Amino acid sequence: MNHGFLRYESLCSIEKRSPFLPRARVVVGTVLATAALFFLSRKVLAGIAPFDQIPGMWLLGIFAAFAVVACVLELKWLWVRDEIFAFIVGTGIAFTLLAFQKVLFGGEASKDPFIMALGIVCVVILWRALFGPWSARIKATVLGTFILWIALHVLFRETPQERLTHLLAAVVALIPAALWCWLFIEYHTQRWSMVLLMFFAGMLSTAPILFYDALVRNGIELQFFLFKIVPQNFSYVSDAFVSGTIVSASGVRSTVLTTLLSFLIVGFIEEVSKFWVTKESGKPFFTSIDDVIQLAIIVAIGFAFAENILNPTYFIGFVREFLVDPPQPQWWAFLANVSGRAILTTMVHIVSSGIMGYFLGLAIFARSYLEDGHRRGKWHLIPDTLQYVLKWPEKRVFAFEMIVVGLVLATVLHGLFNFMVTLPDILPGNPQTLGALFGADTGSFLHSISLLILPSLLYVVGGFWMFTALFYRKDNMKERGRVITTDSFVSGRELP
Repeated sequence: MNHGFLRYESLCSIEKRSPFLPRARVVVGTVLATAALFFLSRKVLAGIAPFDQIPGMWLLGIFAAFAVVACVLELKWLWVRDEIFAFIVGTGIAFTLLAFQKVLFGGEASKDPFIMALGIVCVVILWRALFGPWSARIKATVLGTFILWIALHVLFRETPQERLTHLLAAVVALIPAALWCWLFIEYHTQRWSMVLLMFFAGMLSTAPILFYDALVRNGIELQFFLFKIVPQNFSYVSDAFVSGTIVSASGVRSTVLTTLLSFLIVGFIEEVSKFWVTKESGKPFFTSIDDVIQLAIIVAIGFAFAENILNPTYFIGFVREFLVDPPQPQWWAFLANVSGRAILTTMVHIVSSGIMGYFLGLAIFARSYLEDGHRRGKWHLIPDTLQYVLKWPEKRVFAFEMIVVGLVLATVLHGLFNFMVTLPDILPGNPQTLGALFGADTGSFLHSISLLILPSLLYVVGGFWMFTALFYRKDNMKERGRVITTDSFVSGRELP
């Protein structure tokens, strides 16, 4: 008897059949799911890389081989069926979203606002399906499979030289990302399945801002019968708001305010996206506030990694500018640019999401945290006041307050950094030092202090100090258990 089976199936069920053979429905389900993926790939992925380069018979052979290998593995190890299920789910969602992407942005449908609105709704539903109610290991496999297919699609659309550049950029970007993960895992040990899950979730949290950018670049309009949505460029909207509402004039002041508002909008979208994937991916597995902080940081590292390899001006641009295009590789210039991006910019995401994770942790464990505070005689102004005056539940008010505070702080920290590093480029004279900014005398020591010193000290040094204090705070280290949502039914006479 293989006693490892008892983790997945009852002893009584095993004794009724051969213990080394999976149920027929598992094998049949694997074969049918593989067949469905094959027909999906043939019907909806025609002309989509990499499937457009594979003949139909070859593709059939590949899927048939996968079905055979999957069934053999299920015969040998029962736990493999979970991984195969996750692989099939991730593959199916990836294929379907690639098909939607082709229809929405590559055909006549993009000119019909009603079809576009319906397509966007379907995309949102499929996106939500990626974060299903599974274990951390299955979730990580689903997200990893989805990312694998999207990455293959992106790479096969590129020329061989572009593909090589992209792969080099990905390898280089993965090194600091792994170091960042290792550094913060040292604070509080986590299962690798959780680390991978949150890293993949962080990579996928870049999708909303990229998707919105695609809508703007393609001039897409969405018609929801009673109202129409026309996505606009962030800079255009910010400029219209500032010029028409705040300043009512052009000039440096208007430019500065427009830039700040644009960065705050982008920061808000990115932080909300990271907040959502952190909550949806990790909430069933969090056991302490430290858990939420740490795993929100892993999400931020995943986001920064994806941003570095997707934006053509970041790591891809560094590889092309300093390694591929020059007659001789310029290693020092390459390492300097990579280090600055990998340390300072990644730390901005870490600080912003870490703060958001702390307040999300307070919201998730609101009941336990409030009970601890009440035992110490601690009073919370807004929740306690609203409970006393309006009879609103203290826990819900406190949780909502913490989420709002966390998102506001994360947005401000994120947008403020982008604004500070961009400010010299939009001010007259393009000052690069404190001396140039404040018009100090030529011999003043302020001319030796770069404007990047302030954000570097604030986010890198201040960030590590803040996280050390948060991770070792007694309330945050306390194991509070997993949050489980249940339905309770009471009779009318039991109601207050």
